[in-house]
Amino acid sequence: MASAAGDPLLPPGGSGRRLGFLPSSVHLKTSVWSELGGAVGDLGTYIPIVLALSLASHLDLGTTLIFTALYNFSTGLLFGIPMPVQPMKSIAAVALSSAHLTIPQIMSAGLSVAAVLLFLGATGLMTCLYRLLPLPVVRGIQLSQGLSFAFTAVKYIRYVQDFSHSSSASTAVARPLLGLDGLVLALAALLFIILATGSGDDEEVSSDGTIRRRRSCSRVPAALIVFALGLLLCFVRDPSIVQGLRFGPAPLRIVKITWDDFKIGFWEGAVPQLPLSVLNSVIAVCKLSSDLFPERAELSPARVSVSVGLMNFVGCWFGAMPCCHGAGGLAGQYRFGGRSGASVVFLAIGKLALGLVFGNSFVTILGQFPIGILGVMLLFSGVELAMASRDMGTKEESFVMLICAGVSLTGSSAALGFISGIVLYLLLRLRDVDYRGLLGRWGAGRRQTGNKAGGDGDEDA
Repeated sequence: MASAAGDPLLPPGGSGRRLGFLPSSVHLKTSVWSELGGAVGDLGTYIPIVLALSLASHLDLGTTLIFTALYNFSTGLLFGIPMPVQPMKSIAAVALSSAHLTIPQIMSAGLSVAAVLLFLGATGLMTCLYRLLPLPVVRGIQLSQGLSFAFTAVKYIRYVQDFSHSSSASTAVARPLLGLDGLVLALAALLFIILATGSGDDEEVSSDGTIRRRRSCSRVPAALIVFALGLLLCFVRDPSIVQGLRFGPAPLRIVKITWDDFKIGFWEGAVPQLPLSVLNSVIAVCKLSSDLFPERAELSPARVSVSVGLMNFVGCWFGAMPCCHGAGGLAGQYRFGGRSGASVVFLAIGKLALGLVFGNSFVTILGQFPIGILGVMLLFSGVELAMASRDMGTKEESFVMLICAGVSLTGSSAALGFISGIVLYLLLRLRDVDYRGLLGRWGAGRRQTGNKAGGDGDEDA
């Protein structure tokens, strides 16, 4: 078995070294191709949301690309893992619903969430919450989010999508069998990724910490190849999109936000987003990071929370989509080969190049991207996230996790599932209390107190 140190796509000296054009704090743990594959691992979530907001709410895609590139670059340096940067999903859902938030209201919602997370992180309250939360409840949130991604992915594969109105609602029109965005193409991409990556566990770590591949086909950057094919098909499906491209970055403008925009953005967008940001963007990310990278020091919930706050305090004033970290994105990037901060640094370079060269006109290209392929990529991300819940060791833990996940999925609310899970966990703890023993100790204490009082009275007499 060949060591990864012999891979020509690794820097000299083996795993853990860095490439000359990368910052000194970014070290490769596998090959360049593996990290490049991981870089596109969360685009199955990122692209539909920003595309829908660009088409329906006139979000400036060029500005969003540039700022999310800066976010990716910063998180790659700070955390050293493929920390994802994804749009805030609840805010996007409200903006694309009948409420239809304006750009200033979307930005005010992002700023409001950022302020709360920055406060929780800076005061240490987020760390306290992270330590107090029972693991089965966190696993329930991860399971529900993973299955939600998988359900959405299957809809992307089976049905035609109309992102001019929503990023997740499918039409009733079945996807055609053939064509450049047909069912056969999506299934071919699905089979290719399975053959290339298997179940996503084709690695082993040697005694010296070197990561080795078990199968030669695992070296294939499957997600990168599939994504590149999708970009190529954009131009094949509609060659006229070249005429709609405008070169140069979008001009930066400060978004004017009124007090009314802040009120609407807070109540309509920030309030439903906050539970998801706390649970999935901070707590679940830290838990999943510990699972995927057990050799690393545990991520600090306070740092992750502050990271989300600072990102949005910078970008939202310029009209960049409110973003957060997400367990689903981390699972997707890990699933397709991301093992270090280099993965998101590569993604940052790609986003920055597209944002500077094409600006907002890049939406014409994404508008032709085969949605079935995005569905395939999202499916693997969702499954990888859901599999984090497989470590429940007892029936009681599994019971809490499944109830939490079921309520989250049925009510479409992570907050509702979280509350249900906490209540159930506390009720089960109450059943374990030895009430007879407590009553016996309480009664013995009262008798001892009475006897002591009687003795004192005799001495006084």
